[in-house]
Amino acid sequence: MRRLTNVLAAAALLAFLAAPPASAAPLPTRVVHANGRIVPIPAAIPHEEGDMVDRRIVPDLRWIAARFPIYVTDGYSGPLPNGRRAGCRGCHVRHSDHYNGLAVDIVPLGGSTKCDAAWRPITRLARWAEPRPNRPRPPFRWVGYNGDAGHGCGDHLHLSWEHAAAPQFRLAEWVEVFRVSGEIAAQDPSAAGPGGGAQPESTPQSPQGGAQPGAAAGPQGGISTVRSGGVAPRGD
Repeated sequence: MRRLTNVLAAAALLAFLAAPPASAAPLPTRVVHANGRIVPIPAAIPHEEGDMVDRRIVPDLRWIAARFPIYVTDGYSGPLPNGRRAGCRGCHVRHSDHYNGLAVDIVPLGGSTKCDAAWRPITRLARWAEPRPNRPRPPFRWVGYNGDAGHGCGDHLHLSWEHAAAPQFRLAEWVEVFRVSGEIAAQDPSAAGPGGGAQPESTPQSPQGGAQPGAAAGPQGGISTVRSGGVAPRGD
């Protein structure tokens, strides 16, 4: 009986790895102008202890984690209001989206430093996020994987979200995200469930249009918001 149970469990795992967990069709997106804040990644999203991101991409990470067996190894990298730091110091290029809390590094759930079967779902996620080379699907602005130095199967997948231009360690004025349930919860999304309530949407607009520069909002989680236009892709 135990042998049969193990066989069934293995078959279920193989089916999960082989099945396409997300549609190839682009998902509808929206531009979020709600205030950003650097928050801990919720427990529902497997991650390295202490990892944080801008709260506006948490629902997208929930959506991805529900469909791909991911493990986030780094998110926001920079100073916190309490004088401490989050993320990996010195691991990212200058002006990386990690410094705005709008990028994550991903490896397979369970971990593997070899490009083996455990990486197949991560490779599918990378191909889904970037169906054609250098043409990431919205809301992603840069996908680092096979063919990108320091990235790829056996190393890590990098995902960045499209956002307004912002200096290092500052929150972007707007972020493009999926239209998923519980997008920007009224409470701290680190405690919100997948179906949590969302604040009223702002009027969607093209990220390429940009917003007019203005006075920066007050600090939200230690790094303040910068009002500015669109920004071109850049590396990890």
